[in-house]
Amino acid sequence: MKLRILTFLAALALLVTSLAAFAACAPADPTEIRVYTLNGTTGFGMAKMMNDAKNDAFETEKYTFTVQTDASLINAALINGDVDIAALPTNAASVVYNKTNGGIKVLAVNTLGCLYLLTKDGTTVASINDLKGKTVYTPAQNPMMIFKSICEKNGLTVGTGADQVNIDATSYAAPADLRTAVAAGAVDVAVLPEPMVTMAISGAKQAGFTYKNAMDLTAEWDKVHTPGSLVQGCVVVRTAFLEENPEAVANFLAAYKSSIEYLSTNTKEAAQLIVDAGIFANATVAEKAIPKCNVCYLDGADMKSAMDVYLGVLKDIDATKIGGKTPDAAFYYNAE
Repeated sequence: MKLRILTFLAALALLVTSLAAFAACAPADPTEIRVYTLNGTTGFGMAKMMNDAKNDAFETEKYTFTVQTDASLINAALINGDVDIAALPTNAASVVYNKTNGGIKVLAVNTLGCLYLLTKDGTTVASINDLKGKTVYTPAQNPMMIFKSICEKNGLTVGTGADQVNIDATSYAAPADLRTAVAAGAVDVAVLPEPMVTMAISGAKQAGFTYKNAMDLTAEWDKVHTPGSLVQGCVVVRTAFLEENPEAVANFLAAYKSSIEYLSTNTKEAAQLIVDAGIFANATVAEKAIPKCNVCYLDGADMKSAMDVYLGVLKDIDATKIGGKTPDAAFYYNAE
């Protein structure tokens, strides 16, 4: 009897050990990550990653991607905790950080400057100084502030006089509305981002108007500010999610960087993935625009130094557009 009990106990111990070993070897459930991205240029770099997720390419993370058309919806989702990681304009990230007292961190810059100055046939602009006495139509918010800073740094006064530049950011406040105005030949000089530049010039040509991409405003920014500091888009994470899932966030960044690199080396294929993901509607336009969109991956100390300059410039123009103040060092992930 005693022998049978000992045999039973030994078998039981072996079973428990086996179950423990099996549990240790069994794969853990993937970390669920909710990701929002903005349509247009800010979302371009996410397309390959979204396609990979759709094809179950990730073993340790499960992504749910949502494409938004309005940055304010992304801001609200970050504040409310309805999303974990998001791509959005850099000034919007600053607003959320200040509003939540450090509730998010910026992981990487994903878009440098993508603004260009368009001129209608018959209007010649070879330099910023040639804008004296002209009305330049810009979308509201960032494009207006960026263009205003470039003008002022070149010694131009913003106003309506013959020696001033008149910046109109109210007639066509939405980029899509200004693109439509250019396509209809309604304005002589306009500031637009890619890929709307490509769309506007093409649309105008079809309507019998000729527009020229006369000036790269990123190059003009670099002449008067720290080169490389025009950083218009970024990707952020909720601080609470980062603290709970540091490895998952690191894995996301590795996959995201790879996705952005794919964009620059496989332009035609990437353009189709952008359309498939719902980030942009036209693959032909996207393919033409990608080289001029300045999609990038910038992290760490380089990210911090560039964003510090950019947000500081916006603050000097209108502090409310960055949440009232430039963020402190805790805003930046892994930037020591």
